[in-house]
Amino acid sequence: MSAVWRASRAAVKRRRLQTFVIGLVVLCSTTTILLGLALLTAASAPFDKAFDQQRGAHTVAAFDLTKTSRAELAHTARRPGVEAAAGPFGQAVLDMPEDWLWMSAGSLAVVGRADPDGAVDRIRLLEGRWATAPGEIVINWPVDGTPGPGRLGTNLRARGAPTLTVVGFATSMSKSAGAWVSPEQMAQLHPATAQMLYRFTDSATDQQLRAGLTSATAEMPAGSLTTAQSYLTLKRAFSAQADAYLPFMTLFGVLGLLVSVLIVGNVVSGAVVSGHRHIGVLKSLGFTPNQVLAVYLTMVSVPAVIGCAIGTLIGNVAAGPILRVAFSGVETGSASVGVSRWPSVLCLVGMPALVVVAALIPAVRAHRLSAAQAITAGSAPRTGHGLRVQRRLGGTRLPRAVSLGLGQPFARPGRSLLTMAAIVLGVTTVTLTTGLTSTMVAYGNAGKGDGSARVDVQAGSPANGQTAAKLSDRQTERRLRSLPGADQVTARALTKVSITGYTQPVFANFYRGDTQDLASEIVEGHWPTGAGEAAAGPAFLRQHGLDVGDRVTIRLNGEQAPLTIVGELMEGNAQALDSSWQTLTRVDPTAQAAEYTVRLTRGADVQGYMKAVKAADPALRPALRRSDNTATMTVVGFASVFTVLLTVVAALGVFNTVLLNIRERRRDVGMLKSIGMTPRQVMAMTVSSVAALGAVGGLLGIPLGIVAHRLVVDHVGVVSFPESMKQVWHVPQLAALVLAGVVIAVLGALIPARSAARLTIAKVLHNE
Repeated sequence: MSAVWRASRAAVKRRRLQTFVIGLVVLCSTTTILLGLALLTAASAPFDKAFDQQRGAHTVAAFDLTKTSRAELAHTARRPGVEAAAGPFGQAVLDMPEDWLWMSAGSLAVVGRADPDGAVDRIRLLEGRWATAPGEIVINWPVDGTPGPGRLGTNLRARGAPTLTVVGFATSMSKSAGAWVSPEQMAQLHPATAQMLYRFTDSATDQQLRAGLTSATAEMPAGSLTTAQSYLTLKRAFSAQADAYLPFMTLFGVLGLLVSVLIVGNVVSGAVVSGHRHIGVLKSLGFTPNQVLAVYLTMVSVPAVIGCAIGTLIGNVAAGPILRVAFSGVETGSASVGVSRWPSVLCLVGMPALVVVAALIPAVRAHRLSAAQAITAGSAPRTGHGLRVQRRLGGTRLPRAVSLGLGQPFARPGRSLLTMAAIVLGVTTVTLTTGLTSTMVAYGNAGKGDGSARVDVQAGSPANGQTAAKLSDRQTERRLRSLPGADQVTARALTKVSITGYTQPVFANFYRGDTQDLASEIVEGHWPTGAGEAAAGPAFLRQHGLDVGDRVTIRLNGEQAPLTIVGELMEGNAQALDSSWQTLTRVDPTAQAAEYTVRLTRGADVQGYMKAVKAADPALRPALRRSDNTATMTVVGFASVFTVLLTVVAALGVFNTVLLNIRERRRDVGMLKSIGMTPRQVMAMTVSSVAALGAVGGLLGIPLGIVAHRLVVDHVGVVSFPESMKQVWHVPQLAALVLAGVVIAVLGALIPARSAARLTIAKVLHNE
């Protein structure tokens, strides 16, 4: 083994370029694959782990107590298919007239439980203690971490209910309630609904959950079941944003893998061909065929292991920021989102193994060569097909140097195909990144109109310690319109509402005024303009099983209002919908706007306008809106970096091919120079030998890149890109992309072409 290692180490040192190419391509591939696996793991594993630790409820069901009894509900726990159950717990909805703690005004679902433990939905207490007496309440903390003890003791005043003091903060992965009180306190709220928590023996799919719930409630009175919430819906909501990044991460990872296989196979194959004499020398020195095989496999394994290790390190470092972006704003509960260990282990083991498999076929060729065959093998390849093609090209009007170059790829068709495949993947990546960049830039600029500045103005709330407003809601809107520089003003009220048939309340935005910018983000249907109309983003619609044209009923302050989904937004919060001000007046006639968005005229003095707003009413808090392009920058930045790396690697693959061709044809180059070929003609011949491959690779790579772009943008679950953002291809752009393959090929061929041009006849004869 020591002899094999010494020979392998010498081969690595002698072939520094090949070592660098293998290491770089494995590094790029490992980084991308690790990021994709980290996202894939984070999209499900943290939720599953936290859900299992809390014995989460597979289904949270609510029943109408006017149609059934608690005894009948308790009996459902013993029905076939029910693994465990908890309840019945009294459930009520409190109407919060003002903002409280970190939440907005609106509905708050409250459940009465004697303790946080139980067979199902073991609630995790984060701060304080459990509510054990009337007048106490425990609030659900929906995100990772704790709110701190400073907010304990806060008094909550709900409409028509006694004052409740916050004694604790807890979290439930089942999202069974927004808050919990003691059973005694719940009795004082006179609940008309009871909650049951179920775990079923079969719960892997929505169909199994529906079957389990149907079996559990088979003996219940008709119409007694009012709502049912599946844990699979919560799981999809948890991973929705992370899933949005998976398509392009996966696609780049696959491209990296393919390039790895192609480049490694090409490099090792070339190393075997160019190392015939080296193989012969090894065998003449006593190396067995298996030892020769081991030398060449070790030669590629060393840079593969180094590149894999560095790529894993970079991937783990980059995964943290990407996961923070992917899970920003997501209610993670007690789930801790981080980078798992198994993707790193899989990459560290799998990537070197993949390189070895790619190198195995050309290495077996070295294994089979006898010492005599290897030593006596000529350096130039057999040129039967290539010679015939060159003769035909010689009969054309092409310059002789170009015709000779165009015929060279046919001398080594296998190597040429591998090189062209690498160029195709490089052009595919460039095309994909170009399309993604255009789509994401258009997405980032959506709703910005003509680029005018926007100012968000928050209205003061005395209940939250803010200065009392001097102007009423309508007066504030009129004043904002009258100030110099104002172009459009949109008023927004934010509240939490309950949706009939769904356990968890959602945020509702109600708008009035100028909504042209908001309407521009509709991709299907139209913006809600009248009473009873609403629009929502794709994540909200999918998680609630809705589509444009469906109807829902919202509840606020004891009032109900039917809504028709008339539009789908380009994007939107998975827990929020948008509606008109006319709808709000139906359920809360006294509601006032909490925020105003002012679009200024082009060239307006932004700071001057903000000072005028503060002077008009000290309770108003203006702030310049800054575009949040985090997602855009993440996608474009990652895609651009990987494209540059993959393009460089493809060019290095061309470099390696041209270098091998020159080494094999040193005698031919010397003979051509001896009959009068100039250095410039040698360069033209060498570059043209791969330029044709680059042109063909460009023509093949462009449609593949366009298809890949469409696959990515059509499978981003949190955004519905309109067709205008998908159709980003234009004739000049496509023409430039065709040249991308030629550029990759020429860049890879320039340095070895110059080396060939500088070869002297004496040097060639000396080597012979």
